[in-house]
Amino acid sequence: MAIYVLVHGAWGGSYGFRVVRRLLGAAGHEVLTPSLTGIGERSHLTGPQVNLSLHVRDVVNVVRYDDLDDIVLLGFSYGGMVVTGACEHIGERVRELVYLDAFVPDDGDSVESLTNGALGRTDTAIDAPWSVPASPREFEDPAVAARSNPRRCAQPMGTLTERLRVSVPVEQRPLGRTYIRATADPNGAAFDAPAARARSSPAWRYHEIATTHMIPENRPEELTGLLVALAHRTSEP
Repeated sequence: MAIYVLVHGAWGGSYGFRVVRRLLGAAGHEVLTPSLTGIGERSHLTGPQVNLSLHVRDVVNVVRYDDLDDIVLLGFSYGGMVVTGACEHIGERVRELVYLDAFVPDDGDSVESLTNGALGRTDTAIDAPWSVPASPREFEDPAVAARSNPRRCAQPMGTLTERLRVSVPVEQRPLGRTYIRATADPNGAAFDAPAARARSSPAWRYHEIATTHMIPENRPEELTGLLVALAHRTSEP
């Protein structure tokens, strides 16, 4: 049995892992899908005080309070920022770090800096908007789109502009590293650089899934298969 902690992306929620969670559980694994403060299932707690550090703490507390060890920690999309920061506090509890079409930040990076200011933030006045509205995503199944897009909610700006602070690059941590890339997303340029970083380095395992960015909901069976195989491989001596 493996223990998976799956961290969702921006504008989303842990509901995006509902099928993956069920499939991994049916295979005998323990699965936790924390909800990040201010979005998804915890959107009622949103506000200008919500930032990247708070999301890191959300994940760290789940791992510590449930006393989890030897985990597979996955960050999807923006969740790559969160799991990288979490490893600064719980890295010794992580067996494998998985980036699912996600940012792979270094010290001082933010989503804003990694996307070259694509957030378009120009107003820094005290009464400036503190959140970024959600936009619809592309899904393979119209029924999934009809369910998921209405659940997407505004993302607190502080989660996207706060710079991450970590002591070492992820490649220097004593754990496994896997990158899973969505290869059929016409709007996925933000993840070209982290995917190339993983693909070109012997420190990483690299996989591709031929779908758009919303892998957990588009291809839950394929993603589950990769995660189960990964757990078996990393458990070998």
